[in-house]
Amino acid sequence: MTTGPGESRETRLRRLRMRSMRRGTKEMDILLIRFAEARLDALDAAELDAYEALLAENDQDLYQWISGQRPAPETHAPMISEITRVAANG
Repeated sequence: MTTGPGESRETRLRRLRMRSMRRGTKEMDILLIRFAEARLDALDAAELDAYEALLAENDQDLYQWISGQRPAPETHAPMISEITRVAANG
């Protein structure tokens, strides 16, 4: 899930912001766009890969992980933790 050929970092960030706010549920739109606006610019390439992989998950799972209803899978746990922290401070 790396930047595609010819895709600049700026283009990738715009694409990820769009994917963050065009989710299946309003709750996830709010949580993910808040995170994207607060942190996306500061993420390195590996963290952007992790965030992009997270965006491929379904909203119901994401919401349960972020709200603490279910533990996040190990691969997503660090990013979920960061999103939760940003959501709590927003």
